Amino acid sequence: MCSVIGVFGNKNASRLVSSGLFATQHRGQEATGISAMNNKKINTRKKLGLVSSVFRHDGHFDTIQGDVAIGHNRYSTAGGNSILDAQPIQANFELGTMSIVHNGNLIDKDEVRKRLISEGAIFQSKMDTENLIHLIAKSKHKKMEERIIEAVRSVKGAYCFLIINDNKMYAIRDKYGIRPFSIAKLKDGGYMVASETCAFDLVDADYIRDVEPGEMVIFDNKNGMKSTTLYEKEYRPCAFEYIYFARPDSIIDGKSIYESRIDMGKTLAKESQIKADVVIPVPDSGVPSAIGYSKESGIPFELGIIRNHYVGRTFIEPNQNVRAAKVKQKLSAMKNVIQGKSVVVIDDSIVRGTTSKIIVQMIRKAGAKEVHFKVSSPPVKFPCYYGIDTPEKKDLIHSDMNTEEVRKYLNVDSLEYLSMDGLIDSIGTKRNYALESFNGDYFI
Repeated sequence: MCSVIGVFGNKNASRLVSSGLFATQHRGQEATGISAMNNKKINTRKKLGLVSSVFRHDGHFDTIQGDVAIGHNRYSTAGGNSILDAQPIQANFELGTMSIVHNGNLIDKDEVRKRLISEGAIFQSKMDTENLIHLIAKSKHKKMEERIIEAVRSVKGAYCFLIINDNKMYAIRDKYGIRPFSIAKLKDGGYMVASETCAFDLVDADYIRDVEPGEMVIFDNKNGMKSTTLYEKEYRPCAFEYIYFARPDSIIDGKSIYESRIDMGKTLAKESQIKADVVIPVPDSGVPSAIGYSKESGIPFELGIIRNHYVGRTFIEPNQNVRAAKVKQKLSAMKNVIQGKSVVVIDDSIVRGTTSKIIVQMIRKAGAKEVHFKVSSPPVKFPCYYGIDTPEKKDLIHSDMNTEEVRKYLNVDSLEYLSMDGLIDSIGTKRNYALESFNGDYFI
């Protein structure tokens, strides 16, 4: 998942990047960092923790001044959870100093790293992102643009890269466009590139367009913004961005995330009609779909589960024990809304099943007469290798259990999922989505 933010051509670049990272904190909570470039010199500040703690006062920006900056929020799908695995990654090489941030997952990272080590490369981290640093550094091409093209063409996977070097910024997106990547114009000069458009709203930037799949956009003082096509695009945006990852106020490929989730709820209600007293969402990502379900079914919507917003997103915690503990800290059921009622619970997905089981226990304890669990996506049966932290099939509850078995495990009166056709209809039939978590179609 992760979040990457870049700003070019603005004297407040690092502060604007920090604002963008704050707006996209939901994409990664483990570490954050910013590299800023001033007259070709790059300085980096990165630490474990949230944006609000790593960049909490003016002094934290003293060493990262310049009119070009890139930043990163970390969610570990590759590498470890140490400061060495935090981004940006900065390195000196033949063409000066470069710094890089990456959102995605390089599926051939182990083979590429093994080859690089055999050729004498020395690695400081476990991250797949460091592979690209070495590939760029060892290239024989004279120009940075040519080195980047050679490097990205020698790796496979999902990626949105931001690279700075020699007073230029490079934004590169894989040919499938699996993760979102957008460009905006800043009102007081310069450009911003971000993983989600919600970052633009916070700094009052005007959205221009998406970085196209297979495109590299180069920002420099001479040309402003220049586009280079690296691949013919084979657009396969990740459906999970629409289901869970992205913030509701973001726009991906012209489609509102909030409206998509409303439509998922409406379609789910059409597919799984049931008599009940109240519809409640699992906050926060289940709220729009629950609103849609309520509108379509006519069953009243209530906030039957309250979230403590001082606890971060549990799905992107790297450890299952931490996830389970945080669910209990984060969510609590409202007895006066639930007691004695037949309740429809709407969640965006069931991945491991442990969080859903804890939520059902809370609702039962609050006195629900019946619990009907409805999910606004199909069953997750396969691990994702393109940037979601479900690397092993054994971690997925639906890898070896059918819907009835999962229903019994969760202790609910009924369990129903949005169909694959219903999902595609909800987010738009014009696109060929990345659905490998649901159908096992590994297209890379």
